[in-house]
Amino acid sequence: MANGSSNKWFWGIFLSIIFIGLIFVGIGFMILAAAIKSGSSEHYSRGSGDKIALVEINDVIMSSETTVEQIKKYREDKSIKAIILRINSPGGGVAASQEIYEEVKKTRDGGKIIVVSMGSIAASGGYYIAVGSNHIVANPGTLTGSIGVIAQFYTIKDLADKLGIKENTFKSGNLKDAGNPFREMNDSDKAYFQDVVNNSFSQFIDVVARERKMDKEKLMPYANGRVFTGLQAKEYGLIDELGTFEDAINITAKLAGIEGEPRIVRERKKFSIFEQIIGAKMEDVTDLKNKLFEEPILQYKFQP
Repeated sequence: MANGSSNKWFWGIFLSIIFIGLIFVGIGFMILAAAIKSGSSEHYSRGSGDKIALVEINDVIMSSETTVEQIKKYREDKSIKAIILRINSPGGGVAASQEIYEEVKKTRDGGKIIVVSMGSIAASGGYYIAVGSNHIVANPGTLTGSIGVIAQFYTIKDLADKLGIKENTFKSGNLKDAGNPFREMNDSDKAYFQDVVNNSFSQFIDVVARERKMDKEKLMPYANGRVFTGLQAKEYGLIDELGTFEDAINITAKLAGIEGEPRIVRERKKFSIFEQIIGAKMEDVTDLKNKLFEEPILQYKFQP
């Protein structure tokens, strides 16, 4: 009996080690597969004339690095005669939107044509970026505008109390833990965050008024956070022209002095082996983490 128990114990430990080892091997494989990129970095092109680069901004704007790098690369590439920025986004972080806008403006001011083509939605931070371009083209049904700032905080004090969770905070100033989810906001907290929101909103208004050459008083009725269709935005002077993506290509070619059908160039995204195996993008896998832990507090974002 003792010998049988020893064998069971041995095999139990052995199988546990094998199981743990397989887990580590699997994790290692996923890390390696995610790091190894497959496919080509070649550009997709069409047409035979001078080149127009296409840069796309899709979904919520969480960061600016990738878009800024693309715009900068195409701005410095002398073989690229113009850039189309295709925006299909409800906006996102204030700082990220401002950084992309500055890169768009730098491209325009540097003499290279950059045209914005709006997709289904180009609101708030998406619109903020658009105003830095040479020309804004939207579909009649595009949702745009949403000029405003939002900051949202959640309070879990009642839930924490029910679960018996207590928090001890030591702070150097009365506003240091403003927004703490374990306590209700007081009047000082609310006034503090409202002042920050108002300041960011003032920056938004200044940029739109300057870029669209509109008087602030004329702009204010359209800057209460609401969205407009492309048709309305054209009437109010928020965009330049109504048209499809194909129209935007023709407009860009004309502004850049390109004869014939231009070549449209864009980066073909590389997919990792991991992405191909699971059938999803790494961005999808990490989307929940980003929303929970990395979403900016201050946002130029349309909240449907």
